[in-house]
Amino acid sequence: MITKETVFNKDLQNKKLTIVRAFDAPLPLVWNAWTNPAILDQWWAPQPWRAETKTMDFREGGFRLYNMKGPAGDVSWCKEGYKTIEPQKLIVNDAIFCDENGVYDPAFPVMYWNKQFSQTGDETTVNVEITFDSESDMETLIKMGFREGFTMGLDNLERYLSTQR
Repeated sequence: MITKETVFNKDLQNKKLTIVRAFDAPLPLVWNAWTNPAILDQWWAPQPWRAETKTMDFREGGFRLYNMKGPAGDVSWCKEGYKTIEPQKLIVNDAIFCDENGVYDPAFPVMYWNKQFSQTGDETTVNVEITFDSESDMETLIKMGFREGFTMGLDNLERYLSTQR
C-alpha cells in the first residue's frame, strides 16, 4: 500500500520542477535504491514499462546508460551524466534522451537533476529539482507524461523498499 504522497511543483518562471517524496526507510537503503543499477531497474520505469541498465559507472564524471521498454516493444533510451556525488546526501546529474550508444537526440530536452537525500527519524526524504534550458523544454517533458510516470516510479520504489524492511 502506498502511504506517502509525491509533492510535485512546477515553477515556470525558473524553468524548474520540484518533486519531493518521503519513504519509511533508512537513508542507506534509499540511497542504494538510487545508486545500484540492479535495484534501479526494479523501480525506475512506470508500469507496465521496465528499465534496463546497459552500463552504469556511478562516480563523478561517470554515467548511466539505460532504456525503458514498453509492453508493445517500444524502447526509449536515456543517459545520465554524474556531475556531483556526495554519498547519502546529493546526486547532481544531467539527463538526455539518446540512442543505444548514448548519442543525444536533440528532439528532446536536456534535464538537469539535483537529488537531495535526508533522513529524519525512520523516514528518508528525496527532494528532486529538475531544471531546463527553456520553459518550452520543461513543458515538452510534462506533456510526455513525466509527472504521472515519475510518480508511478516512486510508487514502485516505495513498494520495493517495503520488501526490504
